[in-house]
Amino acid sequence: MEENLKQQATTTIKIALFGPESTGKTTLAKQLATHFETVWAPEFARDYLQQKWDSEQKICEPEDLLPIAIGQVKAENDALLTANKYLFCDTNLMVTKVFSEMYYNFCDPMLDKAARKHKYDLFFLTDVDIAWEKDDLRDRPLDRKGTFDIFHKALVENEKPYIILSGNKKQRLETAVAILKDFEKAREMGFSSQDFIKIYKQGISPFTIENHIGVFTKGISKTILDRPATKEDGILRLTDEEYSRYADYFGKMRSRYKLKKFVPASGAASRMFKFLNEFLNEFHIEEETINAYINRKNATALSVFLVGMEKFPFYEEISLSLQKNYSNFKSLSKDLRDYYFIKALLSSKHFDFASKPKGILPFHKYSTHIATPVQEHLYESCLYACDGNVSNLHFTVSPEHQSAFEEIIADMKDKIEAQHGNRINVNFSYQDKATDTLAVDPENNPFRDDNGQLVFRPGGHGALIQNLNSLDADIVFIKNIDNVIQNHIEEIALYKKALAGVMIELQQKIYGYLDRMESGNMGEKDIPEIIAFAKEKLNINIIEDFEKYTLNNKQEYLKEILNRPIRICGMVKNEGEPGGGPFWVLDKKGTISLQIVESSQVDLQNPAQLEILKSATHFNPVDLVCGLKDHKGKKFDLLQFIDQNSGFIVEKNKNGRPLKAYELPGLWNGAMARWITVFVQVPLVTFNPVKTVNDLLKPLHQPQ
Repeated sequence: MEENLKQQATTTIKIALFGPESTGKTTLAKQLATHFETVWAPEFARDYLQQKWDSEQKICEPEDLLPIAIGQVKAENDALLTANKYLFCDTNLMVTKVFSEMYYNFCDPMLDKAARKHKYDLFFLTDVDIAWEKDDLRDRPLDRKGTFDIFHKALVENEKPYIILSGNKKQRLETAVAILKDFEKAREMGFSSQDFIKIYKQGISPFTIENHIGVFTKGISKTILDRPATKEDGILRLTDEEYSRYADYFGKMRSRYKLKKFVPASGAASRMFKFLNEFLNEFHIEEETINAYINRKNATALSVFLVGMEKFPFYEEISLSLQKNYSNFKSLSKDLRDYYFIKALLSSKHFDFASKPKGILPFHKYSTHIATPVQEHLYESCLYACDGNVSNLHFTVSPEHQSAFEEIIADMKDKIEAQHGNRINVNFSYQDKATDTLAVDPENNPFRDDNGQLVFRPGGHGALIQNLNSLDADIVFIKNIDNVIQNHIEEIALYKKALAGVMIELQQKIYGYLDRMESGNMGEKDIPEIIAFAKEKLNINIIEDFEKYTLNNKQEYLKEILNRPIRICGMVKNEGEPGGGPFWVLDKKGTISLQIVESSQVDLQNPAQLEILKSATHFNPVDLVCGLKDHKGKKFDLLQFIDQNSGFIVEKNKNGRPLKAYELPGLWNGAMARWITVFVQVPLVTFNPVKTVNDLLKPLHQPQ
């Protein structure tokens, strides 16, 4: 009898429809077979039990289950003879096993063994979100969710590759067809069914993975620098009077716009405390003094930390905690006190600062409270991301940390609102898992962890262009989470408002030209004015053959270069900080444009390119004001303005094994490559990031 329960070997893709009664399995099997021009294996039990009911008025009994199982296997094996690439199975032995256990609290060992052993390339688990339909054989209209959970558990426990299908009949068919298209591609690429499930749950298409693997194989072309952007050659320099005028202009215009401040804040603070972690890992209190360690390792950062320790905003809280835990703390040697302080700062059992996001760490000490970056951004948002009544603030965070952000905001929001006389709306988003990328090994094969599972890594901050694209706003201010200061906040707000004023003025001019072209009120005599504006104000290089175009083609070309999102980027003088800078860049079509370029994008082995990189006069502090809507008030699809060839390949390791990862085009690099870009010089006071904990000792992070 066991022989009658064996599946026939095949290369046909077998899809099992699996789920409780009256969940659309038969309908979907028929639909899929029709769509893919193949056959389906019907449910043997239905005819078997219907005949029994009609002839004996009896329902299923335990002794019926093995004959049903044998009949089902035969129906499936017979259908394989005429299947075309796919076979859709209306049911399978796992369904019979589950029903046996549900109704009789028992499953025949042969049936149980066969059900576990039978293989299908994919299971579609049909949800109970469609109406239950009565017939002679169905008897469980109640607790359908409980029944569904039993079926779901069976797939999980038996490690079957499954996807849940919900929605109406049309939606289920469309979803299943799309899934199978991706499944075919995954098989073609050598991925297993379980690999595909992981890929599917990640929200990534196998076609996207294929493109990313192609990046590793082909490499990423280096950016070609033409020259650095400098004052009067790509970087606008404003006088104090002009800053004030643009800030005032923004103040007059802001009520017409929906404003929002966008703060990437999902990263952990691990790098901020890197040198302290190294100290804890390498220092042995019983074997040497801290001073000896500093001399041995040339650990100047640790020396600075210890000298300035009492100035850190978290000093008192940690000290009090240590005194509470160690009754003799004050009588310990200075080395022991310092060692325990650093240990408490970073230990997962205590303050655990290195694993928390920067946004929720104590940065600034005021007379009335200790402020985190989140609180400082709340305060700043009232100064410039406010239409006069409401300021809007958006953080990108990790899901596990959102509650910590919300707690801080709840504690200070009312007080800040009362101080500024406006409401503050705060919302959050996460970096979409679908923007993660598949890691590869040194030979560009998919990297697998010690359990054989595919490894996906975050796609870098370039993934946040998706988050920016989802915002409902006309004007967005972008600023990093750690670039906040304790003093001169009003001065910083002035420059932010000035950048917004520059953007609005340019945007209004662009809108006017586009409206005139679309209305037909522009002739040949008007073209030179627009060309001059594009060149002189927007730094746009015009195609060489432009003058040969007809008037209609000229206007179409001008619409194409003007009808884009716009960003005004504050740039500070280069003082040796690591990071990107403003350059004139030559693309593959020979077009030169302004871009923010990271050193990793440049061929450092090319002496000429290296010289241009070194000659940069300015640095990118991530100080952006962005216009996201066109002249008709419609949101741009920002994903259409990405240079997909400007990502990064980074080398990492996992558990000591080397891997390569692809990071998407950076948020303010390749992700905004096709925006209208204007660089404006801003003072150094606007750039005070906290890259290491010692940066908190700088004057602008200390009380006045």
